[in-house]
Amino acid sequence: MARCQVQLAHYSLTLASGEGLNCSMKKTVDLDVRGMTCGSCVNRVEKALKKHEGIIESTVNLATEKARVSFEDTRLNVTSIIKFIEEAGYSAHLPASKREKISLHQERRLIYISTLLTIPLVLPMLLDPFGFHFMLPGWIQLFLAIPVQFYVGARFYKSAWGAVKSLTGNMELLVAVGTSAAFGLSLYLMPTQGHLYFEASSVVITLVLFGKYLESRAKQKTTAAIAALQELQPATARVLRAGKEIEIAIGEVVLGDVIIVRPGERIAIDGEILQGDTQVDESLITGESLPVLKHKADKVIGGSMNGDGLIQVKVNTLGSETTLARIIRLVEDAQAVKAPIQRLVDKVSAYFVPAVLVIAISTLIITGLMSGEWETAIINAVAVLVIACPCALGLATPTSIMVGTGVAARAGILIKDAEALEVAHSVTTLAFDKTGTLTEGKPTLSRIVATNKNEVDVLKILAGIQSGSEHPLAHAVLNEASKRKLNFERATQVKSLAGKGVEALIGENKFVLGNKKVLEDFKLKSDFADLGKTVSYLVQVEPPLLLGIVSFKDGIKAEAYGTIKRLKSLGIKTIMLSGDNKSAAEAVAGELGIDRVYAEVMPQDKSRIIQELKDQGEIVAMVGDGINDAPALATAHVGMAMSTGTDVAMHTSGITLMRGNPLLIPDALSISRKTYSKIKQNLFWAFIYNIIGIPLAASGYLSPAIAGAAMALSSVSVVTNSLMLKRWKPFDS
Repeated sequence: MARCQVQLAHYSLTLASGEGLNCSMKKTVDLDVRGMTCGSCVNRVEKALKKHEGIIESTVNLATEKARVSFEDTRLNVTSIIKFIEEAGYSAHLPASKREKISLHQERRLIYISTLLTIPLVLPMLLDPFGFHFMLPGWIQLFLAIPVQFYVGARFYKSAWGAVKSLTGNMELLVAVGTSAAFGLSLYLMPTQGHLYFEASSVVITLVLFGKYLESRAKQKTTAAIAALQELQPATARVLRAGKEIEIAIGEVVLGDVIIVRPGERIAIDGEILQGDTQVDESLITGESLPVLKHKADKVIGGSMNGDGLIQVKVNTLGSETTLARIIRLVEDAQAVKAPIQRLVDKVSAYFVPAVLVIAISTLIITGLMSGEWETAIINAVAVLVIACPCALGLATPTSIMVGTGVAARAGILIKDAEALEVAHSVTTLAFDKTGTLTEGKPTLSRIVATNKNEVDVLKILAGIQSGSEHPLAHAVLNEASKRKLNFERATQVKSLAGKGVEALIGENKFVLGNKKVLEDFKLKSDFADLGKTVSYLVQVEPPLLLGIVSFKDGIKAEAYGTIKRLKSLGIKTIMLSGDNKSAAEAVAGELGIDRVYAEVMPQDKSRIIQELKDQGEIVAMVGDGINDAPALATAHVGMAMSTGTDVAMHTSGITLMRGNPLLIPDALSISRKTYSKIKQNLFWAFIYNIIGIPLAASGYLSPAIAGAAMALSSVSVVTNSLMLKRWKPFDS
């Protein structure tokens, strides 16, 4: 079956064409989903979507309140998907063009109403230990409890009814059943003039609502990194048109426009400096703490802060393709996708609510039969229903991932998906490409040895072959030719020889420039040795003749030494995979203290070595920056690409390092470990509340009010624990 991929403005599409004219189209859409409160809600929405034909895949995230749905365009549309979600008891809509802050005003108003009505019900119980014994008349208690139960608590009934219709359970079902039982028992006891339990049902609703309010406030803070990035984009730009400066909305800027950026202003959009020199603060985008010097022809990033110079910038990127927009999209994508551990939690949550209902019913029956006190039995069962809330379980993983990916983005580490973040914590072996990763990637020509021509002629041929190349070694050759002011003929019919070098035609003569494999192909020999240097050989094809040998030196990045040291302190083995000659690779590895070296390897060899390490049980991360690294990046458990490298490398990696600083590598592993640790802590607390609380509630040691407070505390503590990830700092900060 032939397949192709198409990228449109709001949806990613995959077309699968078979026989005839039938063609199905896969669309992926992101939706905002409102009304979810726990992990069971997530399961319910996913289950409601997946039961419909045409839905290929659906992922729902409680912390971001988003659903990502892949579907067949020939069967369904976005409207029908929104309808499916609404039928499950939730609201859904397409995200606004700009993220809206969640309004907490309505929740606060309901809390005020509920609190004012609940205080008179609770006051007699609070004053009783101090010798004030009084009880409100039953009709006044009923008058106060009705609006709390059926107006303030309406949200619980609405969601609970949706859960019943879809034959699932959620937190609202537990709260609705529990408070209704306490309210109903009080109605039943009113004619007897006995103790009523209206305060129990009202207190539970008030505390649960207050807990959700605190949770919503805390969840807002987990999206702070995204909000901060979005606020970097200026609303307007000062554009030079017809010789005049005019201020226009950012959406009206077109490719090729020249924007004026004054000192202290944010650069409106990506571009290239046409005029002026300045320093630019790119810290919020790349994590680089120091301002970066920028001159004519240098690229600048939209959203970064201009320093003390007036500059003119030619716009070369717009809309969703700007650096800032891509960063935001990558972080949002990482937060929208479930980590593997979350799938296990979702399975647990699916069985949790039915299990709690069984425990509550058992508590009711056993306590009632053994003691004969059915009022106490009902209250104990209500306490079980209230304390056993799956909210904390549902929030444990996504809130940690949201904060973790957010602080990583601020440090210049873009994590594309939650799986990369989760797997990175267990990496045991890290494989490096050499050039551009551990070395500067800006080699200089060290030595030319002419064998069958003079040095100048050899350099002219080398420059002719490399004249159209962007390879770092080509720049070194051309720079040397420029220094010597040489005129040379540009090569034609230039062809890359994978893993070897390049073939080209100059005049009527064909030449090959490459590594030692080129000599082997032409059965030529050389005893030349320039230890620690990268060596290339210039060969004339007909007749086969070695014309010259050139060596290059490429300085090791200053940060590379600290990188290897920190990786070793984390207990991670290091290896180097390089297409460079053995002596050059071993010299770099020896100086840095890298454990193992594979030199003169071709791109397919890199991925083969990675696979062999995986087969040996190693959890492997690969770091690279070139097209030749892409297969190895894709093969590794976790691929890390330098943003200073090629787009191909970045697209095949799970983590992108926004600066060429290798110290970001241990930073990425560090934030992964911290995030995974928070996930485990959150899950521990989510489970421990229930493991301790449910037996206490079933035994009568927890009143519904205390159970409600404990349940609210569990959710808030999980989100607060995740927010502590904001304290994480990079190694070099």
